[in-house]
Amino acid sequence: MPNTNDGQLAERLPADTITGPQTLLFAASVGIIVTNLFAPQTLIGLIGPSLGEDAASGGLVAMATLLGYAAGLFFLVPLADLAENRALIMRMLLTAALAAGIAAFAPTIASLLIVLFVLGAACSAIQILVPIAASMAPPGQDGRVIGDVMSGLMIGILLARPLASFIADAWGWRAFYGVSAAALALLTIVLALTLPRRQPAAKSGYTALIASLIQLLRDEPVLRRRALTASLVMAAFSLFWTSVALRLAQPPFDLGQRGIALFALVGAGGAAVTPLFGRAGDQGWTRSATIACHLVLIAALALATWAGTAHASASWWPLVMMGVSAVLLDIGVTGDQTLGRRAINLLQPKARGRLNGLFVGIFFIGGAVGSMLAGIAWAWAGWPAVCAIGAAFGIVALLVDWVGEPSSRPG
Repeated sequence: MPNTNDGQLAERLPADTITGPQTLLFAASVGIIVTNLFAPQTLIGLIGPSLGEDAASGGLVAMATLLGYAAGLFFLVPLADLAENRALIMRMLLTAALAAGIAAFAPTIASLLIVLFVLGAACSAIQILVPIAASMAPPGQDGRVIGDVMSGLMIGILLARPLASFIADAWGWRAFYGVSAAALALLTIVLALTLPRRQPAAKSGYTALIASLIQLLRDEPVLRRRALTASLVMAAFSLFWTSVALRLAQPPFDLGQRGIALFALVGAGGAAVTPLFGRAGDQGWTRSATIACHLVLIAALALATWAGTAHASASWWPLVMMGVSAVLLDIGVTGDQTLGRRAINLLQPKARGRLNGLFVGIFFIGGAVGSMLAGIAWAWAGWPAVCAIGAAFGIVALLVDWVGEPSSRPG
């Protein structure tokens, strides 16, 4: 096993201790950045036709940003253990702002995919900001600071789709990326003036850090199992949310971008139960709660299938059921990921950053696959195919639960 002390930082000065306003700034920063990862899911119905492409190509738009983010987690975030962190974050955010600005003017689907991949990779700066905030926490308050900052991340994820829909409804999909570019540029300036310098004390090189990721994945079966189920449910999540905007725009729903934005807000309510799953893990119910999450996900997609194909006399009843299915889906996904994060954070405290990077990177690959399949499934057989493939991901996750041997280790 590579030396897990590599990447530990030199002692910080008392003046570096994080304050309440700084915590709020960190939370707002990760919230602003993360909107770029999930907004494309609700914009593909507009992006594809405007560039002369079909729904299958539109699904690639949502995939590109998530795949770029996963690549950034694996290949850019480890640089935080080698390079001065403030300068690294400034470069990544400037790159993200530039990429978002170019995306607003992309003339073809091919050019847009390339730019969005770069944007996603640069947005992995999130996973450098969070450890900086933790390093500035007063002794014994690391968990509180991380929780406060991660609340900003969750708010950003929840608001990304409705925000993108509202902006697109008013000014078109390109306006979202223009607004995002301006927000990222402003954020870069603010963080350049407020972030402390953070020089890592690691002596190993970049190649050794990347090799340590492979070693951790090989040595930790809990990490492998939890990352696999997280990637499967994230694939189902992305599949649903990338396609549901297309379905809601059709009869009997006939929703515009504003209506789709409101639907996304309702669906986001499922994340409110996240603390309950954390407590379930603390009580030793990780495996049973994980199985329950996957069953809820499968049930959600079954209900979504009915809601999307029902021939009701009034459109409001299928719409209500579609909303319920979205909430249930979010409960299943956030529950699995909460339990998974808890399990891997109990493995090797000194390698927690790399463990989380691997976990998040792998489940975002699942999200990218789901987004890609959304367009293909929609073009192939419409909404029923989307739900069937999503349910299949849930069933595979259940099989992983079944074959995963309970053990004395977490997870």
